Amino acid sequence: MLVGRILAATAFVIALGSALPGQELPPALHAPFEEGVQALKAGKLDEAERAFRAVVAKGGGTAPVHNNLGIVLQQRGQHEKAIVEFREAVRLDPTYAAPRILLGSSLLALGRVGEARTQLQRAVKLAPQEPLARLQLARLEESAGDWAGVVEQYRALREMKPDEPEYVYALGSAYLRLSEWCLQELDHLDGGQARVLQELGHNYRVQGRPDLALKAFERAAQVDPTLPELHLAMAQVHLEQRRWAEARREIERELAIVPESAGARALLARLSALEGGTP
Repeated sequence: MLVGRILAATAFVIALGSALPGQELPPALHAPFEEGVQALKAGKLDEAERAFRAVVAKGGGTAPVHNNLGIVLQQRGQHEKAIVEFREAVRLDPTYAAPRILLGSSLLALGRVGEARTQLQRAVKLAPQEPLARLQLARLEESAGDWAGVVEQYRALREMKPDEPEYVYALGSAYLRLSEWCLQELDHLDGGQARVLQELGHNYRVQGRPDLALKAFERAAQVDPTLPELHLAMAQVHLEQRRWAEARREIERELAIVPESAGARALLARLSALEGGTP
């Protein structure tokens, strides 16, 4: 999945011209700071670290400087040291999303999932349109086995970029893993199995897998044949597959459970029109 990719930390390198409001450097420190930025972008980590530490030593320890220094350390795999720098950047500017995303990445690399989730969730709130924040949070939720959380992040990413094929693929994969998880959980539930199966069926419909959706709905009906809207969902699947007799049977079962169901009556009228007959 896309979430398995390494975070492109250099996307958060802060150049002089993009420094945050209130985080401007004294003019005398512009040159060494820019030297550090260019060295970091070129992958010259030792040069970049020397430049950024020189800026800090001369009183230029702004949030962007500590963020960039943290990136240097993170790219070396020195996550504990990187965390110190990212935390300092967050302390200096709590509204700055970039170091929170990178902090979450380093925390996750060290297996500190709870702390990483807190930082990444905060980053998503601060910058909801920043794809990398959601990608990292999706990666975290995947590692924790929280497939509902993965789905949530990829839904948002797909809304942001509906034509991005990798987001579509990742969302479909997340739906599939969520469905598999639901099936596994059924064996451990004492009650509510019908509702879980019903929701699983709806998930399969969203994925465009009507046969699996129907199997899930049928299993739910075996557990609780009186569950409202269950037979209506089955009727909708049959109708989409042009199985008129099966669709009518399930509509009648739904109306026997919920006689006032406007959805069932509307579907019956549609079925009758397709059949060219009368209810």
